[in-house]
Amino acid sequence: MFRVALAQMNPTVGDLEGNARRIIDYMETARRAGADLVAFPELAVTGYPPEDLLLKPAFIADNLAVVRALAPETKGLTAVVGFVDRDHDIYNAAAVFHDGSLAGVYRKVYLPNYGVFDEDRYFHPGREQPVFVIGDVTIGVSICEDIWYPVGPASYQAKAGAQVLVNINASPYHAGKRGQRERMLSTRAFDNEVLVCYVNAVGGQDELVFDGASLVFDQGGRLLTRGRQFDEDLLVVDLDVDSVFRGRLHDPRGRKDEVFGVRDDVPTRRVILRQPGGTTPPKPPLPPREDRPLLTGEDEVYAALVLGTRDYVRKNGFEKVVIGLSGGIDSSLVAAIATDALGPENVLGLSMPSRYSSEGSVTDALDLAARLGIRLTTIPIEPAFQAFLTMLEGPFRGTEPGITEENLQARIRGNIIMAFCNKLHCLALTAGNKSEVATGYATLYGADTTGALSPIKDVPKTMVYRVAEARNRRSEVIPGSVLTKAPSAELKPDQRDTDTLPPYDVLDPILQAYVEEDRSVAEIVAMGYSEETVSYVARLVDRAEHKRRQAPPGIKVTPRAFGRDRRLPITSRYTSSP
Repeated sequence: MFRVALAQMNPTVGDLEGNARRIIDYMETARRAGADLVAFPELAVTGYPPEDLLLKPAFIADNLAVVRALAPETKGLTAVVGFVDRDHDIYNAAAVFHDGSLAGVYRKVYLPNYGVFDEDRYFHPGREQPVFVIGDVTIGVSICEDIWYPVGPASYQAKAGAQVLVNINASPYHAGKRGQRERMLSTRAFDNEVLVCYVNAVGGQDELVFDGASLVFDQGGRLLTRGRQFDEDLLVVDLDVDSVFRGRLHDPRGRKDEVFGVRDDVPTRRVILRQPGGTTPPKPPLPPREDRPLLTGEDEVYAALVLGTRDYVRKNGFEKVVIGLSGGIDSSLVAAIATDALGPENVLGLSMPSRYSSEGSVTDALDLAARLGIRLTTIPIEPAFQAFLTMLEGPFRGTEPGITEENLQARIRGNIIMAFCNKLHCLALTAGNKSEVATGYATLYGADTTGALSPIKDVPKTMVYRVAEARNRRSEVIPGSVLTKAPSAELKPDQRDTDTLPPYDVLDPILQAYVEEDRSVAEIVAMGYSEETVSYVARLVDRAEHKRRQAPPGIKVTPRAFGRDRRLPITSRYTSSP
């Protein structure tokens, strides 16, 4: 048996020393567990993605110094650690340490340059697909994107004799991605008749969340074990490497180059870390594992939002947050996320009623705060609102009250929120959802766009309700009345969101088609929606780009989020005609 440990760690971008300490701690734990090999995530030394830190030569040099310092810590182990390598250019690389020295380096071949990824901006692609021989076991090492290709490092390394593929990752989460990963890895294992060990990072980094859920598959494509979701973990597993050879004897596919698709001009080489043969000392029993249910659907999304919020706040050096509580579903969900992420003692709710706030909204905010156990401070905005109206009465004389006066209230609330942040040294969380962000149904510089993080920015309104209901199934922290009342900004008498927007069950599918799938107005109309509605929604989306650029970052949970994923010009006259 060959024992592998997958160190599913939560690095922090730029914290080279802190990341190194975590790597060393995991190495020691893996050593005590009797692991032959321990693998760490992609760019574990630097954190992922380091973005333009990679353009700083001092950062590259400091990262290399950490790699050199890690080598002596690998006595009695083989360790695969992600870092930034350098010669005439820089590479997304994996250091392969063995028994106290750096034995080899693998450089990432396929550099993703789509969605949230921008690796072509920084890295030079690797060319070689080496395999590493540890006694009687041959290992292929690759990095993230490399294993997604049917013909790539996985197939070349398997053809070169690898029985085990170790793939290190910083694979960001979005809803549905876990299933895609598992299907792909199962296929790679089966097609190449190889054991696959996939280690993923975990934690939040700005808009991105890494969900962990590291995986091990046997050569038949069967899942052997899975790491924890949204939590650090050391996944230790014994691999029956001999079964790979037995299986290949009975399966002739590997003897035919055309099946693997390999070419003779792709360089592969064997790096001997330990000569074949010899005996290995007996290993301690595998450490026991806590059995946790697999998170799916809205429960999985909620866990991603909690982790992303916690790490954004804590990694930026803060403990406490302020949230404006309107009594509506969005701010209620954000308050629940923040409470689960940071603890009730670190969440302050602000109720800021105006002359248009309903009694139900005020009492719902009070009820929510009591259920969550957070502190709620009430500051009526009427005095400030009236002062603004009086101050502007002369300049605005002869005009009709309208959106300007509505937005004054939101901006007053934003000022109050930021005053508390300054005074209490905490961060503001905003409560705009993806449907509002998409259509610009938000006040620029108001309470819904003023803050450090917008946790539900990538959560469509219809999903907001589903995620809130999922959280309530654990314990009913969000009052039932919040889930059932009609959404309203309450900035004028009897206001409803549907005064301005289509119903959300109509709006959200249109937004998914237009924003996430880049369908034209005509294509969406052909799906069964009215041309008038679709054209109106498309205009709203196109005209709101300037608001989105100035809004706080939000946690990515859908396949295509505003910001890193979807980048359109603010100044553009292109429209999608019906």
